[in-house]
Amino acid sequence: MARTRSLETNAVPAKLTRAGLREALRLFAYLLRYRWRFLGAMSALFATSLLGLTFPFLAGRLIDAAGPNPSETLDINTAAGLLFVVLAFRAALSFVQTYWLAQVGERSLADLRQDTYSRLLHLPLGFFAQRRVGELSSRVATDLSQIQDALTSAIPTLLRQVVMLSGGVVLIALTSGKLTLVMLACVPPMVAAAAVFGRAVRKLSRDAQDKLAAANVVVEETLQGIAGVKAYTNEPFEEARYRTGIEGVVAAVLKGALYRGAFSAFVIFALFGAVVLVLWYGAKLLKAGDLSIGELTQFLFYTMYVGGAVGSFAELYAQLQKTIGATERVRELLREQPEDAGPAVESPRAAGDIAFVDVGFAYPSRAEVPVLAGLNLEARAGERIALVGPSGAGKSTIVSLLLRFYEPDSGRILIDGRNAREMPLRGLRENMAIVPQDVFLFGGSIGENIAYGKPGASQAEIETAAKQANAHDFIASFPEGYATLVGERGVKLSGGQRQRVAIARAILRDPAILILDEATSSLDSESEHLVQLALDALMRGRTSVIIAHRLSTVRRADRIYVIDDGRVIETGTHEELFAREGGKYRTLVELQFARD
Repeated sequence: MARTRSLETNAVPAKLTRAGLREALRLFAYLLRYRWRFLGAMSALFATSLLGLTFPFLAGRLIDAAGPNPSETLDINTAAGLLFVVLAFRAALSFVQTYWLAQVGERSLADLRQDTYSRLLHLPLGFFAQRRVGELSSRVATDLSQIQDALTSAIPTLLRQVVMLSGGVVLIALTSGKLTLVMLACVPPMVAAAAVFGRAVRKLSRDAQDKLAAANVVVEETLQGIAGVKAYTNEPFEEARYRTGIEGVVAAVLKGALYRGAFSAFVIFALFGAVVLVLWYGAKLLKAGDLSIGELTQFLFYTMYVGGAVGSFAELYAQLQKTIGATERVRELLREQPEDAGPAVESPRAAGDIAFVDVGFAYPSRAEVPVLAGLNLEARAGERIALVGPSGAGKSTIVSLLLRFYEPDSGRILIDGRNAREMPLRGLRENMAIVPQDVFLFGGSIGENIAYGKPGASQAEIETAAKQANAHDFIASFPEGYATLVGERGVKLSGGQRQRVAIARAILRDPAILILDEATSSLDSESEHLVQLALDALMRGRTSVIIAHRLSTVRRADRIYVIDDGRVIETGTHEELFAREGGKYRTLVELQFARD
């Protein structure tokens, strides 16, 4: 199936551009919902940083107070007392900043997660046909977590380091201009080296992310298709496939670790070398009487602040790049055009008349391959129509168009004589229910899965629907009854049981139009009989569109449409069509008899 983007491509951090920054700033609208707490946290962060800058000054005064030329303004006790007061205020403000910022970050992220998930739910089916589930799950999980890290960690750290850097440079310049020039002379080589190493590390990090994403796709696909893996005894093949992916991840990570280790060694040597250089020159100034011991101590503290800030910018820049990339991918989802589902309002019940008038359609991912071409069919309210034909003839596409999962490229689909395009999407679908061949049950209880057809239904309504679907007896036989958990995708129930739960769900919905898509094709004879009885009860009084190959399902239809190559080639009852010598329907029936 075609895909417009891959998970691996999306894992690559974006370049830091103006457009990317604008995308990131748009997400700050979520922070503005909690603006006062956010501003309070930022104020506390700013105050904490400023108080941090007073620490070297007071430490220098404390050392000078104990020296041979004590300060006239501060004695030892006063300086020490002020240091403790500063530390206490800084600790309190740090707590407030951390807690409030965590609140703002988590709540903003929760809002963003909800909006992203809601947008995903309201996107058309064609969107999901072109993307893998793992890719979308990655956006909701990994990308949003990356944004969370930025909101609660990277951005506050960046602001703090900016304050420390700018304040530190100003204060060391005020302490000693000569030492400042020596210290600043050491900065350009370190910044250049950080840029070179940082670029290499980021490239390797992207490579590792890509390889890890590919390995995770192997895990996801294998677990989703675990039955097929076991049926074909392909566990060793999948193990080898995953091992290859993981070995690629390890190789990329270790190569990155090699660069990071070399960079770390360079930083240690350069940073402490700069400290030694400053100490050497400071000692000369101290000996010449141009600097006091306290001023030298103060200068060294500020130098460490400045060095720490400069050293952290490379990592913060890389994290900011990742955040920009994650933001762009999330914003891309939020910009996708949703279906026009409309608000959840009471919609009138449809009578159930259906008409396809000269409908043509091709899937967007295969626009050059028409699936339906000039198709015409109709069903009057309360009628049962059956769609039969070879695989690939377009039967399931007709159902998808009826549910407006896609819109026809040409022609019209009429519901009660009204163009389906002009009807509110939610109201249209609320008048329909589908029982598919491969029933998907959510991982909750049986009762919850039945109630999915009518959220908020009472227990009595759920049991009534189950009885009409011939499901009550097998449900009651379980120790936990309707509270029995069905397992992932309903694996704890048999095929027939899952079908009857799906039928009970459709009965509870009470649709005007019922769609049965090969609802009995994969069942044994006993299960098929029970399911067929339930389906007969379900179809009574409703317009029913039946896709099936088995005669037991279609022969009671009021009208059968034989579909081939996207067109209706025969129409009639079972008896009329079977009586046609050389007809397509008769050929299909005879082939089924031959197989049986």
